Amino acid sequence: MGFFDKLKAGLAKTKNAVFGQFSEVVKNFRKVDEELLEELEEIMIMADMGAATTEKVIGELRDRIKTKNIKDAEEVKRELADILREQVGEGEPLDLSTTPSVILVIGVNGVGKTTSIGKIANNLKKNGKRVLVAAADTFRAAAIEQLAVWCERAGVELIAQKEGADPASVVFDAIAAANKRKADVLIIDTAGRLHNKSNLMDELAKINRIIGRELPGAARETLLVLDATTGQNAVMQAKKFKEAADITGLVLTKLDGTAKGGAVFSIKDEIDLPVKFIGVGEQIDDMQPFDAKMFVDALIADDGGEEEPGKGGESGEDA
Repeated sequence: MGFFDKLKAGLAKTKNAVFGQFSEVVKNFRKVDEELLEELEEIMIMADMGAATTEKVIGELRDRIKTKNIKDAEEVKRELADILREQVGEGEPLDLSTTPSVILVIGVNGVGKTTSIGKIANNLKKNGKRVLVAAADTFRAAAIEQLAVWCERAGVELIAQKEGADPASVVFDAIAAANKRKADVLIIDTAGRLHNKSNLMDELAKINRIIGRELPGAARETLLVLDATTGQNAVMQAKKFKEAADITGLVLTKLDGTAKGGAVFSIKDEIDLPVKFIGVGEQIDDMQPFDAKMFVDALIADDGGEEEPGKGGESGEDA
């Protein structure tokens, strides 16, 4: 099964519950009018796209209909697809321009941070990168053991200390190991805390100081992992984390388990951060770099009516 087919299957709940209604609405309207736009607006709000983002999308669609003098409902659907692709953005590739490059992974417990690290490490390794993982979430019970399981599945090395160890000390050891082993990428797991923002900021600042001192000039990414099943709550979580950390991109997990996939659009609109990876399954290869066209096509295409889009890159809960 190609990743487009996996993506369609993974997004089935959102598609069937909400976005699949696009085709029905289009078929039921012989003319393009305000009532059609109201129907589409309701569908998008039901998908947890958020009121502000939905209003923005419908406003742009209304302008295009007027400017292009669109009379056909099917053409409205095509224009809507184009707007949604633009809305969610193209994502951005990871900056892995140095050896090693560093990826900090943050997110509250339960969003799929541990599994995401394992899956991203697997993806990078498949693309020829030598990957090292640092277990710097030393406070959560069994976090190190869970990460070890996913690193073993991905076939990458884990640098860890005992539970309760200083996270910055783990990062220091991991950087030394990355340099010694000539690793291409060092992925650092961090504590999943947000209830005390000052503690999170202090901890990340300490880790960043270690990285800056030991790896001056290294390319860095800070990825926030969000659980797509929480819909608009994920948007609020992203806003809070953005206040506490210099986030460079988002990882969206569990898109296969939700009918709230529309939150992807409002996250990009309200947070203005690129989605870099999405997860649509529990297998280790079910997380891949984000492709906006493939994502939108999988959501709103008629079943069997779309061929797999052009070649794109081939996404869970903490174990």
